[in-house]
Amino acid sequence: MSNMLDSTPKFGDDPILLAQKETDELLNKVNEQIAQQTFNPNDHQTMKQMVESLADSRGMARLGIVEAFGEIGNPAAPFLVEGLANHPNPVVRRSCAKALAIIAHPSAVPTLIQALLNDEDTVVRGSAAGALARSGEVAVPELLRVLASPEYSATTKGHAIWALSFMGAEVKDNLYQAIDSDSAEVRAAIVGAIAKVAQEQPEDKPFNILINALSDTAEIVRSEAAAVLGNLAHQPAIPSLLNLLQHTNWESRKAAALALMKIGDRNVLAPLQVALNQEQEVAVQSVIKLAISQIEKQVEQNEWE
Repeated sequence: MSNMLDSTPKFGDDPILLAQKETDELLNKVNEQIAQQTFNPNDHQTMKQMVESLADSRGMARLGIVEAFGEIGNPAAPFLVEGLANHPNPVVRRSCAKALAIIAHPSAVPTLIQALLNDEDTVVRGSAAGALARSGEVAVPELLRVLASPEYSATTKGHAIWALSFMGAEVKDNLYQAIDSDSAEVRAAIVGAIAKVAQEQPEDKPFNILINALSDTAEIVRSEAAAVLGNLAHQPAIPSLLNLLQHTNWESRKAAALALMKIGDRNVLAPLQVALNQEQEVAVQSVIKLAISQIEKQVEQNEWE
């Protein structure tokens, strides 16, 4: 019918479409100014509008705004920190944390820590951890404080451990100091982070620290050290791992056997057999048997190659 009304939605008829149009216009304007190097870092109103536009339901639109904030850099940090700390919309808080990860401004660390510890949204907490991981040395003391405290959950501490491991060699001196922490939980986490350093920069110091950790007073640290040395297939650790195989703690013996299996050196077959004959713990016996079997298979395969 010629008089049929046009059913195509108009921006003025739909508040969502209108808001999306405004977001697109704002982003186009900001990107044009960035490209022409005319963006005014003192244009607080525009940056506040950008934060509000992070509530857009379109993922690509939010990504565009986050990337624009990254181009603006440090002048945007206060607005993103405010959004992360106080905005009622978790979608906005998530995107603020992601933008802060790009900017990595030191001033954001306290707010990122608070978001990691207290935000009700799990994605916000994960995004805050990601931003902390990119913050570098300035975030290390706060992350270590989280690990040392008994009041935080295993999930929160897992985020902190991941952030420290992500930093790796960038903060290796801080990690080397923290290995002497009074907290066994911190030492165990640091062992994992130092393993990342050893991967990135295969020099003697991180490996020596990991080997020394095999004789730590805490079982959690010894087992973590054995696990990472096994994953790294670090053959110089074999004598210390064989010593750990005689430890009074059965979990430490089990960790040593698993590490020796992963390293796969045929020369440990005889000591493993001796340990198996002496072992009384069924769980450890099973692991030693598996280690012997796996190493023998690898030896046989190598002989046929």
